[in-house]
Amino acid sequence: MKTPFVTKEQLEQITKEFPTPFHLYDEKGIRQKARDLHKAFAWNKGFKEFFAVKATPTPAILKILHEEGCGVDCASYVELLLSEKCGFDGSEMMFSSNDTPAEEFQFANQLGATINLDAYEDIEFLKNLTDFIFPETMSLRYNPGGVFAMGTKIMDNPEESKFGMTKAQLIQGIKDLQKLGVKKFGMHSFLASNTVTNDYYPELARKLFKLALEIREETGMTLDFINLSGGIGVNYRPDEEANDISKIGQGVHEAYEEVLSANGIENLKIYTELGRFMLAPHGHLITKVLHLKETYRKYVGVDASAVNLMRPAFYDAYHHITVAGKENDEAAEIYDITGSLCENNDKFAKERAFPKIEIGDLLVIHDTGAHGFSMGYQYNAKLRSSEVLLQEDGKTRLIRRAEKPADYFATLDGFDFTI
Repeated sequence: MKTPFVTKEQLEQITKEFPTPFHLYDEKGIRQKARDLHKAFAWNKGFKEFFAVKATPTPAILKILHEEGCGVDCASYVELLLSEKCGFDGSEMMFSSNDTPAEEFQFANQLGATINLDAYEDIEFLKNLTDFIFPETMSLRYNPGGVFAMGTKIMDNPEESKFGMTKAQLIQGIKDLQKLGVKKFGMHSFLASNTVTNDYYPELARKLFKLALEIREETGMTLDFINLSGGIGVNYRPDEEANDISKIGQGVHEAYEEVLSANGIENLKIYTELGRFMLAPHGHLITKVLHLKETYRKYVGVDASAVNLMRPAFYDAYHHITVAGKENDEAAEIYDITGSLCENNDKFAKERAFPKIEIGDLLVIHDTGAHGFSMGYQYNAKLRSSEVLLQEDGKTRLIRRAEKPADYFATLDGFDFTI
């Protein structure tokens, strides 16, 4: 069973001030998640979490994570700029991008961010840039190809991924960059998405630690850090067991001792790049029931739509939904929960059991704190919703206002729009 971090009584007060739909974040939960992560990897002196900005690019959230000792992983110029404005310095930034414009490489380098190269060919690209000075530290992204499998729990296909480089390219890349003055190296790899198991990170770490030994043998270079990237998921479905970050950290530690420490490597830093795990459970999309309809199915029409949460429409992803105040009522009705877009995939739930729903009910859509607001768009000229922070003291604060019609027209040239 999934329990919202906010009660019906709280929501009734919040919605008096902030009209639905809106994304609501739990500051207490976010801070505790960051502290649990740091505790789990405290055995590694150089450990750093570089939060994936793409998951939740909201300044108030980024500042909370910064206060909790996190860095940021950026994928674009604007994400770099946003992070700088939120107080992160270059040492706290990773720049992991692909098909990257020259000016974005230059800006990341100017800020002092660690550039994480996606392609071997990027080295030649950077050599040809005017005034680009190779930094002292660089990272390379590894793609092992083939199929990554762990029993029946996880199977993914890295070979189909557009990201990263082969082992041969990785090793040659380090050799090339050494000649260009780079002195310290890191490695980054991502093999599977949204894993709900405590075994994924330790298994990934073991593979990368063994590769680090090969790199040392081939290049004479001991890596400065290994970035385990993301991939630790959340239990979107109520029957799934949440990941235990303490067990995950312990598993990585055991692999570190068995592979690296046993071969004389003691000071290699461990980095992570978590977005979904850090934020998804600590965000809800709050929406109100506007309409009920019955044809071949029973439909519940709400004031949110796929523009507020794209994942169900885009991936057919499951998000649990709670009817505020009816958490313990019998789920005796079967509904589709729908938004108002002119697309049939604009559904938050399909033929799912709920307690009896009535017009005016507030619905809590769970696990939207990552890849929720950030994937929003403006199809049907729908406007992006507001974001609200439930603070540790129990008060709420608007951290991003809802868009207005004037915002929709603001970028148009030669069009006079006044209200």
